[in-house]
Amino acid sequence: ELARDPSDMIDLTGKTALVTGGAKRIGAAIVLALARAGVHVGIHYRTARQEAESVAEQARGLGVRAWVFPEDLSQPQAVEPFMEWALECMGPVDVLVNNASVFPEQTLHDLTVEEVHRNVDINAMAPLLLGRRLAAQGRDGAVINLLDSRITDYDRQHVPYHLGKRMLLTLTRIMAAEFAPKVRVNA
Repeated sequence: ELARDPSDMIDLTGKTALVTGGAKRIGAAIVLALARAGVHVGIHYRTARQEAESVAEQARGLGVRAWVFPEDLSQPQAVEPFMEWALECMGPVDVLVNNASVFPEQTLHDLTVEEVHRNVDINAMAPLLLGRRLAAQGRDGAVINLLDSRITDYDRQHVPYHLGKRMLLTLTRIMAAEFAPKVRVNA
């Protein structure tokens, strides 16, 4: 649920949200919670087309519009065109939920530069580029960056992931200051 007490909820009816990684697990739960709150939803996926279509159908069954968007967010040059495409299809986006992530098992001793770059691109740079484009709409909005409690300590088994999510924490703070007061940014 979005809030424990419905009277504490902000009325989101008719708003539009884009959820990256919205086809499975937490992302799908977020999409459906938003749909139950009357929010039209864009569902991003990389390879889970069938799951994205299923979540979209469930959202439509709740009385909202739903779109699905495939994209590989590990390619920084594709992120801004992806957001332009989503905006063309959905219209202005009120809420961006940066949920897409990768979680490779690599230690400091066996990590590769390529895997660090992939994690930073998906876990930090894509949220920055998408959030920056949302803010450029010049309208009120919200960005929610999903972090992980693992970043409060050291996760020796997932070093590239840890680095990307720590970077997203810092970017969240910077984006919150830079995009205020029109766009709220939280993690």
